[in-house]
Amino acid sequence: MGPPQPASSAGTVDATAGVRVKVSDRYVEIKNGIFELTLSNPDGIVTGVRYNGVDNLMEILNKEDNRGYWDLVWNPPGQKTGIFDVIKGTEFRIIYHDENQAEVSFTRNWDPSLEGKAVPLNIDKRFIVLRGSSGFYTYGIYEHKEGWPDFGLGETRVAFKLRKDKFHYMALADNRQRIMPMPDDRLPPRGQPLAYPEAVLLVDPINPDLRGEVDDKYQYSCEDQYNNVHGWMSFDPPIGFWQITPSDEFRTGGPLKQNLTSHVGPTTLAMFLSAHYAGDDLSPVFTNGEYWKKVHGPVFMYLNSSWDGSDPTILWEDAKVQMMIEKESWPYYFALSEDFQKSEQRGCVSGRLLVRDRYIDDEDLYASGAYVGLALPGEAGSWQRECKGYQFWCRADEDGSFYIRNIVTGNYNLYAWVPGFIGDYKLDATVTIASGDDIYLGDLVYKPPRDGPTMWEIGVPDRSAAEFYAPDPNPNYVNRLYINHPDRFRQYGLWDRYTELYPDSDLVYTIGQSDYSTDWFYAQVNRKVDENTYQPTTWQIKFNLDSVSPGSTYKFRVALASSARAELQVFFNDQNRGVPHFTTGLIGKDNAIARHGIHGLYWLFNINVDSAWLAQGMNTIYLKQPRNQSPFQGLMYDYLRLEGPCDC
Repeated sequence: MGPPQPASSAGTVDATAGVRVKVSDRYVEIKNGIFELTLSNPDGIVTGVRYNGVDNLMEILNKEDNRGYWDLVWNPPGQKTGIFDVIKGTEFRIIYHDENQAEVSFTRNWDPSLEGKAVPLNIDKRFIVLRGSSGFYTYGIYEHKEGWPDFGLGETRVAFKLRKDKFHYMALADNRQRIMPMPDDRLPPRGQPLAYPEAVLLVDPINPDLRGEVDDKYQYSCEDQYNNVHGWMSFDPPIGFWQITPSDEFRTGGPLKQNLTSHVGPTTLAMFLSAHYAGDDLSPVFTNGEYWKKVHGPVFMYLNSSWDGSDPTILWEDAKVQMMIEKESWPYYFALSEDFQKSEQRGCVSGRLLVRDRYIDDEDLYASGAYVGLALPGEAGSWQRECKGYQFWCRADEDGSFYIRNIVTGNYNLYAWVPGFIGDYKLDATVTIASGDDIYLGDLVYKPPRDGPTMWEIGVPDRSAAEFYAPDPNPNYVNRLYINHPDRFRQYGLWDRYTELYPDSDLVYTIGQSDYSTDWFYAQVNRKVDENTYQPTTWQIKFNLDSVSPGSTYKFRVALASSARAELQVFFNDQNRGVPHFTTGLIGKDNAIARHGIHGLYWLFNINVDSAWLAQGMNTIYLKQPRNQSPFQGLMYDYLRLEGPCDC
């Protein structure tokens, strides 16, 4: 597309102009001939973005501190309810300014007089504008000094609220984009709230084409590994406002962590840390005066425009190209904080991962497509709950080779998991990265959990329930975007469809006859009895054994893709015994059922099965989820496997 085009004479572009900074008592204005950024002084709130003949892309009907801002949610020790805090600076500085770039800083420092009133962090918000660049960068440096008070951090992000009279079309993927409702549509009488406040039925929307649809911001969540560019388009004039995140290194919980993107407002978010689809495990708690410092970002807010307002794909395709340019430019050489390491200060790690499972192949297998990453030291799999440090991930090549670049210096463990295999790999040795390191680890071998031959299996071990049966939504509660869509699980209210499919008795799955893509419901949820009453459910797996090896141990492996205040009790051939043969106990707060996720956090349970519990001929495993206070308590399965006794 080339440089952004003016849509009118009022928006004349001079892409060669130098960067200008103008500071007044209340504002800092930065412009480069393409656009103009206005920040409040010394708050560091984005109050205005002037571009392409439009005086302000931010919502001018909102107060100035409710347009473009950094925020966080924190809680003092012992306080459950989080405190929402729009981060306002108290001191402004120009870090650097010449014709080619400007970087400005808005800091807010903590001192003991603020104990209990403000989050105990020093926060430095930075904004960068480059010559010839159609957009601006922002990043934040958070520091908790040694000896400062304990606290918990529930969320931190950057939010942008755009003009609702201009931005009506939202995009976050090639197949996830649409004209969106107006914010007023979500309020009565135009909107009718559903089972929780985020979900609204559009009864009388301003745009009549949207009548009868459901709007819920969680339907637009995305795994971090794919959450690289999203945003909004205006048709008159044709303008795009895009949030581009070039690296996952500063986001918590690894590549499968799900976060919000853009939603009705029009709102665009850059999420750095959240408990969404995970629960409190992903909310860091800082105790005993521990020292912590982390750089969130930089992220890029990209502006583009075209002559043709009839085709939104032009702006979306250009935003994707820009996203790739930003990724290839990472880590940014122009970000001037010493806390943000540049490429030459970082290190690399490479090697090859193999999988050894002698029940599948006598030879080691290539860990094709494996997720391989570095995160803070911990147990195998701890990366999915890690939320204080940086993480660096890649996907292995077909032959299991991996190369992780641009790793911030420090001590890490190397972790991996392999689609198609259960469990987690961890290299025993600590990996220490120093500046300029290029560490080659050679061949690493992952031995997934395995005791004996597979008797039968259900599903695919990929940490998701997507291969199972997601029903059509109730026709009264549809988001039309997800009709005939690969993400059909994102429709509202699918949890209630279980009761309609199984009104009187629960799911029974027969090995050798049933098909998990049609006969295994995507979530084990409670049965709805009436508006506020739910029954626990017990699913059955029926299977035939030609013989049972007496005095031996079989293995039942259950990988869960999600658990929301749920419990899995397992009974072998006797569901009436007082105590289950196995229980997980109460686990999980990822809320993926209510949030239209197809997974939350991953759990793997390896259950020893005494041969005395089994019988020659037909056997039944009962899977009971007994917690029934809410429709959103339940489990999603990833994969189940029964192994025979070891034939070694």
